[in-house]
Amino acid sequence: SFGLMDKAYFVGRGEILSWVNATLQLSLNKAASGAVQCQLLDMVHPGLVPMHKVNFDAKTEYDMIQNYKILQDVFNKLRIGKNIEVNKLVKGRPLDNLEFLQWLKRYCDSVNGGIMNENYNPVERRSKGCKERSHKGPNKSSKSLQANRLSSANSADGGALNSNIDLASPIGKVCNAVNEEHYMEQIQQLSEKIADLKVSVDNTEKERDFYFSKLRDIEILCQRPELEHLPMTKGIRKILYAADAKDSSLPEANEIITRSPGMFSVSDEAE
Repeated sequence: SFGLMDKAYFVGRGEILSWVNATLQLSLNKAASGAVQCQLLDMVHPGLVPMHKVNFDAKTEYDMIQNYKILQDVFNKLRIGKNIEVNKLVKGRPLDNLEFLQWLKRYCDSVNGGIMNENYNPVERRSKGCKERSHKGPNKSSKSLQANRLSSANSADGGALNSNIDLASPIGKVCNAVNEEHYMEQIQQLSEKIADLKVSVDNTEKERDFYFSKLRDIEILCQRPELEHLPMTKGIRKILYAADAKDSSLPEANEIITRSPGMFSVSDEAE
């Protein structure tokens, strides 16, 4: 368990991704599928993670959830009490994924003093896991489901019409051109949404960093020798270092201050 003010939570998204990519020899822009998280634990606890079950090609929420189930099983074996908020992580929410990766990096650094196993080959471990997955054969039900979805999508976009048209004919070429234009328009709309979301995420990260810096300033101020024993300072620290995010620590902080009617005695003596 690492507190909110632990230095791990001040590591930025770029630094975290650089660490993940360098450690596992990857080139990711995001890590929300749960596969990377599984391999990080495999790195610090070799052989404990069933890598043949980890899906590095996970794109759907269902596949991502399976990866996080594997991760939760490993947490249970290691008796790690960290709560994995799967529903938030598979949504790809930047702040939730960043916080979890910050915690995971802090955990990896705490194992063996952060000294990595020189014999660990991340690329080989991934490829070995993929080979074992492929040897088990494809999932027929999944492929059948995917085929049905594609068939439905084609029907909705005019696939039924195209089945009666010779695609080499002028009419077929026109249909292809219309479909292509439709898809290009969808891609353009999605690209604009992604750009807007990126701006929103950047603004949110800046706002978070701003408030973290304010909290850090308050913490440094509370550590001054002439202030750290004051009831007000104790009340502030009670709020800063509260581990439970669900319950407010304000009532306890108020009680600390209320029980000390002479809280300003030091200032009075100074005057």
